Amino acid sequence: MNTTVASYSPYFPTGQSLSAGTIEKVQSRALGPDVLRSLAILLVILVHLPVEATPPSLVGHAWLGVDVFFVLSGFLIGTQLFKEVARTGRVDLKSFYLRRAFRIFPAFFVVLGLYAIFPVIWDASTMQSVWSFATFTVNFDFDPRVGRAFSQAWSLCVEEHFYLVLPLLVLILHRRISMGSTLLIAGAMVGGGMALRYTIWESQVGVLVAADKLGDAFAVYLRDVYYPTYTRLDGLIFGVILAAARFFKPELCKRYAPPRIALPIGFALVAAALVLFSIRGPLAGTNLFLVFQAQVGSVAGFPLISIGIALILGAMLDVEHILRRWPFPGAATVATLSYSLYLTHKSVFHIDRLVFGEGNLQGGFGFAVYLATSFAAATMLWFCVERTFLLLRDRVLSPKRPLAKEGAHRF
Repeated sequence: MNTTVASYSPYFPTGQSLSAGTIEKVQSRALGPDVLRSLAILLVILVHLPVEATPPSLVGHAWLGVDVFFVLSGFLIGTQLFKEVARTGRVDLKSFYLRRAFRIFPAFFVVLGLYAIFPVIWDASTMQSVWSFATFTVNFDFDPRVGRAFSQAWSLCVEEHFYLVLPLLVLILHRRISMGSTLLIAGAMVGGGMALRYTIWESQVGVLVAADKLGDAFAVYLRDVYYPTYTRLDGLIFGVILAAARFFKPELCKRYAPPRIALPIGFALVAAALVLFSIRGPLAGTNLFLVFQAQVGSVAGFPLISIGIALILGAMLDVEHILRRWPFPGAATVATLSYSLYLTHKSVFHIDRLVFGEGNLQGGFGFAVYLATSFAAATMLWFCVERTFLLLRDRVLSPKRPLAKEGAHRF
């Protein structure tokens, strides 16, 4: 997706200054989102990597990669919609949904079809119903005790629900409420999510932990706290808030959140969130995976880290001209392949274990094999499916324009 930026940055015109020429100029990729997207997908891959092949220094909070994706998605999709509504006064819902469908559906349904036809590629012994994946509802009542294969699709479901609802909200509300009212609504949604996570942890998860039923507690936490869309809106909301602030109030962003302020505060908030995530409370000493958060982390950690990532993203966009002086080898390539990597890496890991033998995939050799095969499979999916349908999308929806840079973005 094209990245729009605030007026004081060469990448973000204001809504008032948008013109056909300007729109063409902002087609160029911004490096900041690519770097964050690359980091996010590498973290997602790392969190699913078999422990025996994971370098000890990389074990920890890799499960937070999905939160980086949520902030990026909220920002990029929000910016696209705000740009359109500022330019035309409306949102072309048909075009938006078709573009999302061309972007998301082909690769997803190819991989889902492979899971359905060839159980040998399952990365776990059981799998939720194909229908729940096909309707993007698998993240509701997703009990890992029933099926765990292709479990990473839960986050794609969250984003699909976001893609479905946000354009409607922008279309309905953009002329009816002020920025202040919008922030109040967003704050209420974040606060509601925190209250809901607190209540579920207190009434369900905590009871099972107190009864020493840790396996059941972990499953309930994933099913009712970690996976559902209504409990995981923090990153998407703060990404949209960042997009709205930079697009509609660029001078305020320039005055109150310049990079010299936003960057250190962003990193401080991320560090604070990591501290909260490290507080294990009643889970201390259980050696359970860190994605299973104690109450304080599950309630306050997600909004805190989302705000931090949003501030870092905003600062990186403002210092784009500086970032481009530094080498970030492979960032654009990894970002381009991020969606295909996301869809395929768990099944590739499983196939690697079948082919090479799990005992042979230890340490650095195992790490290299898992990584190399993951990128090989993602590259194949990208060229055979993703790129093909992006080209087709361009011909169908933009017959007079060349393939936009959006084709290289995950979102």
